[in-house]
Amino acid sequence: MSETRPIIEVVDLVKAFGVMPVLRKFNLSVQRGQFVALLGPNGSGKSTLLRLLAGLSKPTAGHIRIGGWELPREAAAVRGQIGMVSHKPLLYDNLTAQENLLFFARLYNMPKSEQKMRIQEQLKRVGLDRRADDLVRTFSRGMLQRLTIARALLHQPHVLLLDEPYTGLDQDAGGVLDELLIEAHQSGHTLVMATHQLERAAQLAQRAVILSRGKLVLDIITESLSGHELAVCYSEATGAQTAS
Repeated sequence: MSETRPIIEVVDLVKAFGVMPVLRKFNLSVQRGQFVALLGPNGSGKSTLLRLLAGLSKPTAGHIRIGGWELPREAAAVRGQIGMVSHKPLLYDNLTAQENLLFFARLYNMPKSEQKMRIQEQLKRVGLDRRADDLVRTFSRGMLQRLTIARALLHQPHVLLLDEPYTGLDQDAGGVLDELLIEAHQSGHTLVMATHQLERAAQLAQRAVILSRGKLVLDIITESLSGHELAVCYSEATGAQTAS
């Protein structure tokens, strides 16, 4: 595969539920190592797009390629390249942090010789190494989200998909998540994050893709934009005053 080929390619993507189209001839290209923020009002298609990229839903029409593999035909190969984080932790409350990661390591068919080392590395990376043997049901919302990041990065995916990861986090926990995402980006991961937080999108992402009614209405480089400037662009593109 050419190094210049996008790691994510979406061509004329359509997703409809019954007669209701959610994504309409949507096109997107993301280069390896980019951090892209998906912005748009509720119902604009952000979460649907992420589910399609993760292979959790099938397109009605169009093409999706991740790392050169096509979805849904080569979904097994694609899932090995993707880590998914959402506002729902999707962890097992009655297992410890370490047991949760071990379960997912086995799910990803990680070699047994690597499991213990990778789990320890990830728990330390997210600051939970001292809570490795604590039940997840005792964790705060911020700790749950940190463990979710560890789970998503456990199998060393190329792409990290994030669906409203800041939901329910207080200011301190949000700051910790900022640091983890910056580290993941600096480590070479490609990040695509749906968020309503325009200030964070401007600070963290290199690029903002703005959706409205299932269509891409603005694709803009954010590295030189303030949160206020991005909010102005957002309002002009969508007709909405905020991203909520």
